[in-house]
Amino acid sequence: MTNVEANFNLNESISDFLSKVQELLEIKEVSTWDGNTFREREEKIRDAGLVLAGQCIGLLLYNLSQSPEAQATAKEKTRGWWLGRKLRNLNCCREILTVGNVIVRLKLPYMLERGQRQPREKKKINEGFCPFLNWLGIVEGVTPLAWSTIAKYGTISSSFEIARLQLIDWGIKISVKRIQRLTYQFGKIGLSLRNAKILSLDLGTLTKTEILKDKKVVISVDGGKTRERIYKGERSTETNRYKYKGEWREPKVMSIYVVDEKGKKIKNGEIPITNDGTYDGYQAILKILEAHLVNLGIAQAKEVLLIADAAEWIWLHIPPLLLRLGCRAETTYQLIDFYHVTQHLSNFSKVAFSDKNENNKWFKSARLLLKQGQVSNLLEQMNIIHQQASNSIKDALMSEINYLTNRNNEGRLNYPQVAARNFPIGSGAIESLIRQVVNLRLKGLGKFWLKENAEIMLHSRCQWAAQNWNNFCNSIFTSFIYPATH
Repeated sequence: MTNVEANFNLNESISDFLSKVQELLEIKEVSTWDGNTFREREEKIRDAGLVLAGQCIGLLLYNLSQSPEAQATAKEKTRGWWLGRKLRNLNCCREILTVGNVIVRLKLPYMLERGQRQPREKKKINEGFCPFLNWLGIVEGVTPLAWSTIAKYGTISSSFEIARLQLIDWGIKISVKRIQRLTYQFGKIGLSLRNAKILSLDLGTLTKTEILKDKKVVISVDGGKTRERIYKGERSTETNRYKYKGEWREPKVMSIYVVDEKGKKIKNGEIPITNDGTYDGYQAILKILEAHLVNLGIAQAKEVLLIADAAEWIWLHIPPLLLRLGCRAETTYQLIDFYHVTQHLSNFSKVAFSDKNENNKWFKSARLLLKQGQVSNLLEQMNIIHQQASNSIKDALMSEINYLTNRNNEGRLNYPQVAARNFPIGSGAIESLIRQVVNLRLKGLGKFWLKENAEIMLHSRCQWAAQNWNNFCNSIFTSFIYPATH
């Protein structure tokens, strides 16, 4: 699909569409048709429809740009961005891309900062600002639908090249480099909004909603694994590219969701799933988690379950955080992921029993005891096995015994109690999230990420995985509105 110039004439656009489609609707030589013939007709009709849609969007843009009321509204809605700066009112020509690869060329009012001298370089600073385009979120030269679609496929695809191929079906044919830039810029704005949310939390001005009021809430946290690209500061003599090394990093990911009275995860829009993540360590994810919990109204929740693996920082910091935010101790439960604990039982069994049948038999029995809450009985069995074992395996067995003993003393193996409250006893939701947002995009052979790009991609993919992409886009496009009274 090649670029098409916007004609700003609805009748002409419809006429062009009809002439193309009428020809495609003709039925000739039916005996030669097959599925491929019909598919080709479908593709051409779809392409014609996308061009017509793009022409209509172009006409809408043109009509808005010619409206004095729209121009005045744009200036008023964006006055906060430029108020107080010394600007000159000029005109500029801007090229805008929309679906169907329709190019819209508009002449728009443009505010250019008056020349100022820098103390050192003595060069003029010319920072331009177009109120109309900022008002509508078209700062990157693409319409909001086109930009959000490009960013979506750039985020969820396994590579930017795959995104390029998928966008062709949307009638958006642009380079991989531009897809990459638009995706990162979109996600960067999303990150800045998250940072603003955290700042509001620190200032005590963060909005507290009642989304979690009287709800059964599950909070889960986990970490993934990706490699960061760290440049060495020297170029390769063969490729002339900067050399770099890859170091493993652990992005930390969190999820907050609600289950119904039967324990089923609720996925409707009224009770959103909240996912997020960061590469900045456990202190950063704790701050992000706190901001989301305060905003969602965690203090009003009916019951809360914190479920995760045995990472020390989780249990050292999150339970006190929940109490500080107003969660009641008697209705707040803590649980080590059942399947994480059973992995330790499996390790114990494999060391204790060389016979595969004995190994499987003991593991199944131990797993059942754990699920039934008979941890003391299970530990007693494990200690007897340890006493009868050869010295060469005693240390390995005792390591697993100590693990289970410590978790039991912490009160985080109460699976029957939690199951009776119709809460999950496994952290499958967070494991699935790690796979979707980290493993399928950020982790892989030959993938080395700059930290800032990885952070953008992680945050954006978390929104997509939560089925929250539309709300994510809405927050980004409304962020361009900045009245003077803001």
